[in-house]
Amino acid sequence: MTEAIIKCTDVHKWYGEFHALRGIDMDVMPGEVIVIFGPSGSGKSTFIRTINHLEEHQRGTIVVDGIELSHDVRNIEEIRKETGMVFQQFNLFPHLTVLQNVSLAPVWVKKKSKDEAEKISMDLLDQVGIPEQADKFPGQLSGGQQQRVAIARALAMEPKIMLFDEPTSALDPEMIKEVLDAMTELAKSGMTMIVVTHEMGFARAVANRMFFFDEGSIVESGSPDDIFKNPKEDRTKLFLSQILQH
Repeated sequence: MTEAIIKCTDVHKWYGEFHALRGIDMDVMPGEVIVIFGPSGSGKSTFIRTINHLEEHQRGTIVVDGIELSHDVRNIEEIRKETGMVFQQFNLFPHLTVLQNVSLAPVWVKKKSKDEAEKISMDLLDQVGIPEQADKFPGQLSGGQQQRVAIARALAMEPKIMLFDEPTSALDPEMIKEVLDAMTELAKSGMTMIVVTHEMGFARAVANRMFFFDEGSIVESGSPDDIFKNPKEDRTKLFLSQILQH
């Protein structure tokens, strides 16, 4: 039995009086694709951000690739090296070209030569389907292309885990597919992924397991078949009936 690469046990988070996460338990195996879904304000984004310490949890334990997330800055740095993250907003540097955006971290963090970093970056831009955009600036690209650059940039750190926080929610509908296609290819390559999304077609096609969050708790989890064909909880059924109509 392989060890879980992410192990979350009884994770709690408060913002003042507001109890944002209420005892989250989740083990993720290497190579697994996990989809987290649920209504706004249910704790999905907060939870995914605790895994690389963008948000601090106050109770419970989070272990990523054998390293426990603690106040120790070295542990946090180690975990951040292992986890790439893609946000709703693309957060690209507007004054750098696409190639420079992607090759920045390999040079500064991984200490690779400029040539080596650029070669890796071109391979990654090819992987996400936009090698021809390498010399453009982010402002010259569509939202879908910018998000694919953001995915390539996260992959340039050679992470073991990729976290996606609603990566298509800021995109126009016609651009969503190109980003989901890039994520689907990544999932097929064996990358461990946790994806917060409302894209149920993607979840159905790619997820190994799905977790339905509501009010800071996991209401239900299971395979896509379990969730779509045989949801057990009324809250899950109601949410799916609303989201699948659109």
